[in-house]
Amino acid sequence: MTRNAKLQFKTQNYRKVKKELPGVQKNISLKNYTTFKIGGSAKYFYLAKTKKDLMKAILMAKEKKLPFFILGGGSNILVADEGYKGIVIKVKSQKLKVKSAGQKSKIIEIESGVLLSKIITLALKNNLTGLEWAVGIPGTIGGAIRGNAGAFGKSMADLVQGVEIFDVKNEKIKIFKNKDCKFKYKNSIFKQNPNLIILSAVIRLKKGKQEDIKKKTKEYSDYRKKNQPLNFPSAGSVFKNYQGKIKNQKLLEKFPELKEFNKKQIIPAGWLIEKSGLKGKKIGKVKISEKHANFIVNLGKGKAKHVIKLINLAKKEVKSKFKIILEEEIELL
Repeated sequence: MTRNAKLQFKTQNYRKVKKELPGVQKNISLKNYTTFKIGGSAKYFYLAKTKKDLMKAILMAKEKKLPFFILGGGSNILVADEGYKGIVIKVKSQKLKVKSAGQKSKIIEIESGVLLSKIITLALKNNLTGLEWAVGIPGTIGGAIRGNAGAFGKSMADLVQGVEIFDVKNEKIKIFKNKDCKFKYKNSIFKQNPNLIILSAVIRLKKGKQEDIKKKTKEYSDYRKKNQPLNFPSAGSVFKNYQGKIKNQKLLEKFPELKEFNKKQIIPAGWLIEKSGLKGKKIGKVKISEKHANFIVNLGKGKAKHVIKLINLAKKEVKSKFKIILEEEIELL
């Protein structure tokens, strides 16, 4: 096929897609749609402003056997330098509503594209407590539920009452209760099964005093500013914290902190990377942060291939020193 024939073929394909999905765009850079500010372009890109838009885009992709990816707030994502050869569906559904749920709590009905920051603001306005720990997390409620986002010993699993999903396989809408979500540390059934797409959710928050909620929110926000490299683009925590104990006596003697970690059976990934001597390690225009070693930051015009090299280096050094295999929290697209 000649170059002109290939170009004509691509143009015809785009016209077919656009006919079924008005508003779809092509060759859109994904850098500005992720918190890492890294990566190539999506072959097709579509803004789904409603649940109906989201399902329509998914069905179109399924019909045309086109790979698709649902994009929320763009955190915890590393886009390949080569970009994505399918359609990226950016969820922008924004409806949310507070409803009474007894004297001590209220429920919030939220569509999947709503940012956590917007929900935190709404909760404060209605004197609702329970989500303060999520301050500073740049994701959407859909992404937070999918990855069971958590911090400071709390997580989405503590709040979710129900989730409305679209099952791509049988093309039906279903309602999952909390137990159906199979929440685990940084995980859920939605992360394990890409056919289950979150449309909306219901979370329950307790009533509290606005002054106390403001104070708690500020404490968490100040902690993030002090301990995380928020002045550089990043994808957030690169690795999950290790769940388990270290029994090696030599390591326990060399690193007394391990005894405390062992009590909780959680060893911070950042600590493991730091003790492996990798804080500040730089490849190209990305580096492991000196402020928090579980963050890889973009110094400007960073490349995904260099992030991958740092990820692999961290895994190699931690395994060599601690016999622990780190598991990525970020998703590679």
